[in-house]
Amino acid sequence: MIFKKLPNEFLYAGTELMKKKVLIIGGGGHAKVLIESLKSQKIEIYGILEKNPSLIGKKISGISVFEEKEMLLTHPPSQTVLVNGIGSTATTNQREEVFTTYKRLRYDFLSIIHSTAYIASDVHIGEGLQAMAGSIIQCGSTIGDNVIINTHSSIDHDCEIGHYTHVAPGVTVSGNVKIGISCHIGTGASIIQGIQIGKCALIAAGSVVIRDIRENQKVCGVPAKEYN
Repeated sequence: MIFKKLPNEFLYAGTELMKKKVLIIGGGGHAKVLIESLKSQKIEIYGILEKNPSLIGKKISGISVFEEKEMLLTHPPSQTVLVNGIGSTATTNQREEVFTTYKRLRYDFLSIIHSTAYIASDVHIGEGLQAMAGSIIQCGSTIGDNVIINTHSSIDHDCEIGHYTHVAPGVTVSGNVKIGISCHIGTGASIIQGIQIGKCALIAAGSVVIRDIRENQKVCGVPAKEYN
């Protein structure tokens, strides 16, 4: 299993996390993809946590949905490991809030590596990484906490991806790229080698980034240019 090869205490196999119940926070589309990834690794999911009353008591992909706060009252950090099931489109704020809120309460987040993902042996990954089906992270790269490297995205050599950033499906990140915290890199975007992207930047879907991007800047197009 790929889990055993990675330098991360928050991976499932071979750690104390195997003794804890796995709970997913959020029952949207991203959570469904995570459920399939966990099932592919034969990791048992105890339940999904939701605030939306219309979902509580139902099942999503065969997994029961519980009220978030009620369930966690009876499942302390010593017995539970969480999965961040919140995705993002234009902003990563909600996903970041879930992670930081529950870290303050001393919960751990499981890192999920799909069985078809490839991660080089020297990559450093933070807590709660989600590397989805067909994703690639090449040698010398560093990936922060609570990052999504989504379906068929590619991170080349010696890149740095900041905490909370979402690299959406089909993104290509060339070598020596630095992406700040809380960025959203839209579906199918391409970033050429050596680019630096400031924190909280938004790269629109399909963009080609050939120049550095400032903090909080929004860009789109080929080549990518600023928009409001």
